[in-house]
Amino acid sequence: MWTNFMEWVDARFPATKVWNEHLAEYYAPKNFNFWYFFGSLALLVLVNQIITGIWLTMSFNPSADGAFASVEYIMRDVEWGWLIRYMHSTGASAFFAVIYLHMFRGIIYGSFRKPRELVWIFGMIIFVLLMAEAFMGYLLPWGQMSFWGAQVIINLFGTIPVIGEDLTVWIRGDYNISGATLNRFFALHVVAVPLALVAMVFLHIVALHKVGSNNPDGIEIKDHKDENGIPLDGIPFHPYYTVKDIVGVVGFLIIFSAIIFFAPEMGGYFLEAPNFIPANPLKTPEHIAPVWYFTPFYTILRAIPNDQLGALAMALSIVVLFLLPWLDRSPVRSIRYRGWTTKIMLTLFVIAFVILGYLGTQVPTPMGTLMAQICTFIYFFYFLAMPWWSRWEKTKPVPDRVTH
Repeated sequence: MWTNFMEWVDARFPATKVWNEHLAEYYAPKNFNFWYFFGSLALLVLVNQIITGIWLTMSFNPSADGAFASVEYIMRDVEWGWLIRYMHSTGASAFFAVIYLHMFRGIIYGSFRKPRELVWIFGMIIFVLLMAEAFMGYLLPWGQMSFWGAQVIINLFGTIPVIGEDLTVWIRGDYNISGATLNRFFALHVVAVPLALVAMVFLHIVALHKVGSNNPDGIEIKDHKDENGIPLDGIPFHPYYTVKDIVGVVGFLIIFSAIIFFAPEMGGYFLEAPNFIPANPLKTPEHIAPVWYFTPFYTILRAIPNDQLGALAMALSIVVLFLLPWLDRSPVRSIRYRGWTTKIMLTLFVIAFVILGYLGTQVPTPMGTLMAQICTFIYFFYFLAMPWWSRWEKTKPVPDRVTH
């Protein structure tokens, strides 16, 4: 009966072909390690955000008068509403944590190098869309930090020459942040950006399966095939990596559940205390700071005294990530076979990024501003000097076949 049913389906839709091409007969390198969990975990968190978001919209009131009260209603009166809300709010932070680690894996193993430039570009577009989605969703609870954080970010567009002022009015839908802003952010957060995200995730996966997955050795497994055209260093993604990913999913869910049930606010890093106070346009919070996953870029903005230059530096700090496939000139992909220059530069970059993230959560001080400027310099130096230090360093010989 199952065979007959699948024959009927395949005559009308290529279900078996899709299953074979992208799972059962998609050969992935046999030496995947811990770092390769985060791609599937990102997909898991995306599904969590979509499902919990749908349930939240059923009780949310997207208006300036009712938004904050509706969130309180979800937390206090809706059956299991508190759990759904915390799954969504914690899921946002989990999404960025997983994405940052996924990007880091791509950097250390050279997953952005030829022929995977488009895979990296599509991934970076997903990252930008995710930032837009998180920013718009952050305004929806209509708390103090939501309101004033949105005020700061939207005003950044006003620094753009000529069109800046008109652009901020267009984004807000009003001359000030108001119910119109909340309403359009709700529409974009719930419909437009998620559709774009799902489309880009689809393109990201299709592009990945076209060129094949990278591996910790940075070796193309398609270069060595048997008489049947099967890569000698590859294994079918299903069942081997679908089962292996279950281990990563279980470990992730343990940590995710522990945060939801024991520390959903994470000391103010996931949900800030001012956001439990209704938005008040007449009272500015003592310290305005975005959620932790925006703080590295926010610190770059604050590190430069000039508003226009600061906004430009923040924008360039994201744009430069798109250029990574053309900045890296090393003859090898993986950090395993690179020299000490790569390891030192990458370590400095990670330290600078973490410090930038921490400084973004703190009240600005002269010493903090100086540290932010130093870390901003290191951030940009890592990328802009890469064409030279990646080409000149001494590398190790790369093996012909993948190692274990």
